[in-house]
Amino acid sequence: MTPTLVRQHLSHTGAGSRADLGARARDWSEIQERMLVPLYEAVYERLEVGSATRVLGLGCGSGLALLMASSRGAAVAGVEPSCPERLALARQRLLPETGGTRARAGTRLVEGTPGDTADDGTPPYTLVTAFEPIGCLAGDSEGLGELLASAIPLTQRGAPVALVGWGPPERCATSSVLRVATKLADPLRSTGSWRPALRDDLEEVAQRAGLRPDGSGRVSCPFGYAGLDSALKGLLSTGLFDAAIEATDQAQVDKEVTEALHPYQRRDGTVWMPNVFRYLIARVP
Repeated sequence: MTPTLVRQHLSHTGAGSRADLGARARDWSEIQERMLVPLYEAVYERLEVGSATRVLGLGCGSGLALLMASSRGAAVAGVEPSCPERLALARQRLLPETGGTRARAGTRLVEGTPGDTADDGTPPYTLVTAFEPIGCLAGDSEGLGELLASAIPLTQRGAPVALVGWGPPERCATSSVLRVATKLADPLRSTGSWRPALRDDLEEVAQRAGLRPDGSGRVSCPFGYAGLDSALKGLLSTGLFDAAIEATDQAQVDKEVTEALHPYQRRDGTVWMPNVFRYLIARVP
């Protein structure tokens, strides 16, 4: 079962009411999404994103990465197929009719497929981003592969595709906390529990999509939180603990994640976990 299907299943079971899912989306938008800002900036700098760029964001979440591209002058479109609550927040940020002020005219944010962002008169995209890190959930690369297959026909020849994954577990302090997800979700290990990132995760996705690798990089993205409560909310908002919640219960997951966070709590109460993320630039043939 892919992460998308896991989340859809959980939304219809005891893992969360619609209000709970809305709260988690806000936690993602307000706490967790900003942790990857150094990664977004590194990719945009490397690819010289600007007014001539047309970005298609796959798994765009609540839209922060697209907002940053738009602030550079890029035209943006996004697809968020697994979390309508995050997509609603992205629309608030980016669409003028919902109060957003940063996006250029023609911004499209959809819950469906990449094809839903374009019509016969839409120019080809010049950059595709997949900033939701893969390589930590069983089946996450398959879900990304489906999105890429739909997105590639909408791009111009030679366009870069930015893929993102977690760095080596030994360089990601958060890995020790994420292991809680594997331990608690053991009976459901095949349905989206956490696993350590593998060195060639991104290359394998690119190869299956028929993309040509064209460079990679690593970026320091420390996870910093105001306190244990903020850290717990941020990490749970990622969806990486969904299978653990289904296998046990919310209280058990909250307890064990909080305990795993204690080694990273500093004397002033803040939580700080150094992490390294990896990106791969691949080209559309």
